[in-house]
Amino acid sequence: MRAVVTGAAGFLGSHLCDKLLAQGWEVLALDNLITGDAANLAHLKGNRHFRFENRDVNESCRVESEVAYVFHFASPASPPDYLKFPIETLKVGSIATMHTLDLALEKKAKYFLASTSECYGDPEVSPQPETYWGRVNPVGPRSVYDEAKRFAEAVTMAYYRHHGLDTHIVRIFNTYGPRMRLNDGRALPNFVFQALSGLPITIYGDGKQTRSFCYVSDLIEGIYRLSQSNEHFPTNIGNPAELTISEFAERIRAHFPKAPACVHEPLPEDDPKQRCPDINKAKKLLGWEPKVSLEDGLALTLEFFKEEYAKLAAAR
Repeated sequence: MRAVVTGAAGFLGSHLCDKLLAQGWEVLALDNLITGDAANLAHLKGNRHFRFENRDVNESCRVESEVAYVFHFASPASPPDYLKFPIETLKVGSIATMHTLDLALEKKAKYFLASTSECYGDPEVSPQPETYWGRVNPVGPRSVYDEAKRFAEAVTMAYYRHHGLDTHIVRIFNTYGPRMRLNDGRALPNFVFQALSGLPITIYGDGKQTRSFCYVSDLIEGIYRLSQSNEHFPTNIGNPAELTISEFAERIRAHFPKAPACVHEPLPEDDPKQRCPDINKAKKLLGWEPKVSLEDGLALTLEFFKEEYAKLAAAR
């Protein structure tokens, strides 16, 4: 069994590689490293079932040998990243998605798309079920990511319906854990970086907007189960334990007794007010629900971030 994983050096892609290898797969990992980090895969060096290629799947996704599964996880995912790379983000959701679908079609392989809860935009329904069509600004600053993923879902379903390709789509909600980049623009790494640096934790808006946070091992388990299922329509994977950003900031501050008080900045345009998954489909279809509590997950993640921060400080 050989799988191709795009975006393999990213936070989620690297954990997916670990899971596939643990399940007995051979893995060809592809990443152009514009937001990924080769260090996320360093522990796999020397593994004879794993191979990494620095490749831009916007340009090509040709693979000479046999492939049984294609996992398309390539894309900038944090707001600063996709605002810095807007054209690349649009391309990887459109051109690269079609390249990877064509690869799966050519190889008679299964196909898995990593989509996102951002497809729901700034929702009027909470929690968000898969049947909700969303409320997205198609020309706002976040649209380069939101619309790229919505197109990716549409073209994946077209290949399923028109070509009979065995496709699967996950809508990923906020996830955290080791291998996230410090200060990458998302709430958790930003809060931790600021706390470690002795800076006030920045809350955008009034802090009443909600998020839910899924530990990475839970997410990857849900993704793997979905990949082995017969479900072709989008499926939410995330943790439904919802809390406000202000509450989450205080959870982080509790781990840093000397951290300054929080400060508030204007809310970015089109920032969603609510984000919480309805996971009833995943429960029924996959027998899946998250197991790792927020406090247990934070303990593991903060340990990783402290080590990364120490490395940064030593390199200065």
